[in-house]
Amino acid sequence: MAEYLHFPMENNLKVNKETSEPTSLDHLRQWSQWQLLDSILPTGGFAHSFGLEAAVQACLVSNVEDLRIFVIHVLENTGSLLLPFIYSATISPNMQTWHKLDRMLDATLTNEVGRKASIAQGSALMRLAASVFSDVPSLKTMRDASLASGGIAFHHAPIFGLICGLLGFGFETSQRAYMFITMRDIISAATRLNLVGPMGAASLQHQIAVVAEGLSTKWMNRETEDACQTAPLLDTVQGCHGYLFSRLFCS
Repeated sequence: MAEYLHFPMENNLKVNKETSEPTSLDHLRQWSQWQLLDSILPTGGFAHSFGLEAAVQACLVSNVEDLRIFVIHVLENTGSLLLPFIYSATISPNMQTWHKLDRMLDATLTNEVGRKASIAQGSALMRLAASVFSDVPSLKTMRDASLASGGIAFHHAPIFGLICGLLGFGFETSQRAYMFITMRDIISAATRLNLVGPMGAASLQHQIAVVAEGLSTKWMNRETEDACQTAPLLDTVQGCHGYLFSRLFCS
C-alpha cells in the first residue's frame, strides 16, 4: 500500500479491463475526495453563517420555516453566482485558469462581508490542501507561486473547483459538492443560533436536498459570463453583519 501513498493523483487513473472495477489508486483517491467534504476539515466554514445571523437579528428569520426559505434562497444564489466558477476551475485545474477566475470573482463580489469571508475560507482551504494532499504536489507549487507573485485574493469557489479537478471529481459532482457544503454550513450555523435542534437540522437538510438537487441541475455547467445574483436582499443583509452589536460568526 505504501507505494500508492505518494503516487501523484494528477496522473490518469486506470480501470481493470477484465472486471471494469476501479484500481486501488481509484479507491485511494476516493478517500481524499471524501476528506475534502468532511466537516472536520479545518477550513473555517463553521465560522460563517452566510448572512443568517444578520437575518435573525433583523427578524427576517425567526422559525424553522423561515430558515428553510432562507437556505433555499442562499442555495439559489450560490448556484447562480458561484457554480460557474466551480465548473470552470474543475474542468481546467491549472494556475492560469485559477488566477483568471479569482480576479473575475473578486471584481464580481460587491458585498464586503461576503468578499472577506470568501477570501478567508479560500486561503484556509488552499493552505490546508497544499499541506494535506501532498500526493498532489501541484497544489503546493501553485500556492507558493501565487503567494510570491501577489495579486491573488484566494477566493473560495475557484479554489474549491481547482482542488476538485485535481482530486478527480467530475465537473457535475464538484458543483453538487459545493452546494452540499454550503447547505451543510448554513444549517450548522442555524443550530448554534438556536433556530433548530440537531435532529431537526438533520431532517431539514434531508428535506432541502431535493430542492438543492433541482437548483444544482438548473445552474450547473454555465460559463462565468453567466454568473449572476438571484437574491440581492440576502447580499444586502449579509453586508450588515459588520454592524451587529454582538455576533457569533464572522459573516
